[in-house]
Amino acid sequence: MEALRQLWDYPLFRVGEGALTVGAVATVLLSFVALYLVSLWVKRLITRRLLTRTSLDLGAREAVGALFRYFVLFLGSIVIIQSAGIDLTALNVLAGAIGVGIGFGLQNIANNFISGIIILLERPIKVGDRVEVGNIDGQVVAIGARATTVITNDNIAVIVPNSYFISEPVINWTQNDPRVRFKIPVGVAYGSDLRLVEQLLLQVARENPDVLDDPAPVVRLMAFGDSAIEFELRVWSTTLVHKRGKLISDLNFAIYETFQQHGIEIPFPQREVRIRGAERTIPS
Repeated sequence: MEALRQLWDYPLFRVGEGALTVGAVATVLLSFVALYLVSLWVKRLITRRLLTRTSLDLGAREAVGALFRYFVLFLGSIVIIQSAGIDLTALNVLAGAIGVGIGFGLQNIANNFISGIIILLERPIKVGDRVEVGNIDGQVVAIGARATTVITNDNIAVIVPNSYFISEPVINWTQNDPRVRFKIPVGVAYGSDLRLVEQLLLQVARENPDVLDDPAPVVRLMAFGDSAIEFELRVWSTTLVHKRGKLISDLNFAIYETFQQHGIEIPFPQREVRIRGAERTIPS
């Protein structure tokens, strides 16, 4: 026991007027582990119990919980360092060196951390949103201090640095309103009954359970193309915002089958070739 006590009190190095012992280092490490676990518990307590009684959505609850967690980590770190007998004023030189390191080698980490704070405060994106950034298309499942996790439709987790959401154009499909409008282009042959085409497209939209009645689906005649009269079916949905391809596919299948039943032709591109200035001679 005496040997353990001596090892526990063995000074490793001096900080200011005091000495940092093995016991102090072990206590600091264990305290930081406990602080990390406590911060996670505080976040879960706030997001899953306290804020569930309010009208805040999931994204807002996650943002508030993350901010409280960062506050607990910051305040707890100061308390742990002071309790270990480390004089913070003696770390001014070290803090200055760390600041220079952040300015040069760690600027990306600092940029992503600050961007994460901005995201949590301004909430341009939140947990549960459907976003597109660059060539990444998926659902936001977590917003961390350095990066945001996006799950694609292929169930692939993509870790996106937070700075991308601040400096790059971001498409947020569900930021303010879960309703999203889809546009399905349709071409029919010349000579078709255009009013019948309009009725059939509206019928297909109304029969689909994922299409909203309010706003109601509409049909627009967009142009008289080279080979077809071009229509556009516009529908609204909330259930398949995260699976846009499925809704468009279901509507296209239904449109094709309905057109076949009513004799509406979907034409393919046709080209007429004329040869001018050439005479064909038949040898005698």
